[in-house]
Amino acid sequence: MNEAFKALSDPTRRKILDLLKEKDRTAGEISDHFNISKPSISQHLKLLKHAGLVQDEKQGQFIIYSLNLTVFQELISWAFSFTEKKEKEGEN
Repeated sequence: MNEAFKALSDPTRRKILDLLKEKDRTAGEISDHFNISKPSISQHLKLLKHAGLVQDEKQGQFIIYSLNLTVFQELISWAFSFTEKKEKEGEN
């Protein structure tokens, strides 16, 4: 989970995740939304993939990137565990 938080700390990577929330995309389609080099976008995608936030699938000569919703569900569940504890304390 630490890698996921590290990946989420960067605004460029968060913007990439926002783009993938809309639809699956190739690295080229993602890079069209930024004024940074394609190798930089590839590095960001590599970090997102390493953190488990995105997955990729080769389709012909393209690699399609998509969100890995399982990791997001784990992060949300972890975050909600804090509110559950507060609610239980309030019941006592």
